[in-house]
Amino acid sequence: MASPAVTQAGKLLRALALRSRFLAAASQAVQLTSRRWLNLQEYQSKKLMSDNGVKVQRFFVADTANEALEAAKKLNAKEIVLKAQILAGGRGKGVFNSGLKGGVHLTKDPNVVGQLAKQMIGYNLATKQTPKEGVKVNKVMVAEALDISRETYLAILMDRSCNGPVLVGSPQGGVDIEEVAASNPELIFKEQIDIFEGIKDSQAQRMAENLGFVGPLKSQAADQITKLYNLFLKIDATQVEVNPFGETPEGQVVCFDAKINFDDNAEFRQKDIFAMDDKSENEPIENEAAKYDLKYIGLDGNIACFVNGAGLAMATCDIIFLNGGKPANFLDLGGGVKEAQVYQAFKLLTADPKVEAILVNIFGGIVNCAIIANGITKACRELELKVPLVVRLEGTFVRQESYMHIKQETENSKEHIAGIQENVTHQNLSKCAIGFVLCY
Repeated sequence: MASPAVTQAGKLLRALALRSRFLAAASQAVQLTSRRWLNLQEYQSKKLMSDNGVKVQRFFVADTANEALEAAKKLNAKEIVLKAQILAGGRGKGVFNSGLKGGVHLTKDPNVVGQLAKQMIGYNLATKQTPKEGVKVNKVMVAEALDISRETYLAILMDRSCNGPVLVGSPQGGVDIEEVAASNPELIFKEQIDIFEGIKDSQAQRMAENLGFVGPLKSQAADQITKLYNLFLKIDATQVEVNPFGETPEGQVVCFDAKINFDDNAEFRQKDIFAMDDKSENEPIENEAAKYDLKYIGLDGNIACFVNGAGLAMATCDIIFLNGGKPANFLDLGGGVKEAQVYQAFKLLTADPKVEAILVNIFGGIVNCAIIANGITKACRELELKVPLVVRLEGTFVRQESYMHIKQETENSKEHIAGIQENVTHQNLSKCAIGFVLCY
């Protein structure tokens, strides 16, 4: 008798067949390829800015409590801010499993920095954006704390509607810029930049003025804006957001916090930057998947999803939920999949003890379904699959032979095929959808 997971997965084939026409139309317009976003820690982003002439707080990075103490002494600052370095937000209100509350602390005593660092480094920090158990802190940033007399907002981003970069600024910084845009749209200023000519001094000066900088601060702010734009181009960024872009009582314009998004397609010419990618906070299975250009996100269900394209993957997860099941993962093969990747994907899925069934849902636009079928048969043969398998292929090079190849492989391994369900499009014999359940 088929298990509940198999029954749920089998039901999905009927629902998926109804979506075939919609997916066929969508694939002609958009090809989604899985890419892993580059993640940089705060200190890495600030070092990039500092190295390119952008004014940031003085800081050091420490791996141990003793290093943090020495860094605090070196700063010789009136006040010091100690920040745990993890990729999640909400650090200030987080809690360590050491008992320490807060991942951001202010102090005037360097010795306190060392004591606090002892309770941070090597311990897990839990925030609203981390798993319940938190994320292990391996580094802390020891920085000079500066007073802010006024906060503004500044961003440089690629705007499709303008076919190039745009400066966006507001004299109201330090808050959610979306709220400002909704309540006071007149306080949002934009400057469209010709990417061939670059930013003009008049544009930088005008933006500085719109942000409320006056006197010597106006020229200083304009200079910082120009340097930020040059950095934006140099590192192939898609967005550089500084919030707050502020001024101090001492008359300095400083980038107090920044978020940088990168164009992942420029990795080949930004190797040094992409080498800084911090993968230590990922699940080991995610890092293993990334080695084979697979996008893997673990979930808490028991039906593994083996899908190509992020949109189809999300739709498949939704359909599983609608049919009373729970997905065990989100695994996106992407567009240029090879047989070896299919095999590795199966290795990842079967390594998860939660998985009780595997649902393969492939729509062959760029993907060659024959390659998928060959990869599945290799996995069935070499991995000695012990969980039920539901396969559904449609699109390029889909023929009944592909399914029969999988069927024959399972028969050779003495597995029992519990059922086979067909939905063949006779108008085009190269495009059909056939699903079947393999029960062991």
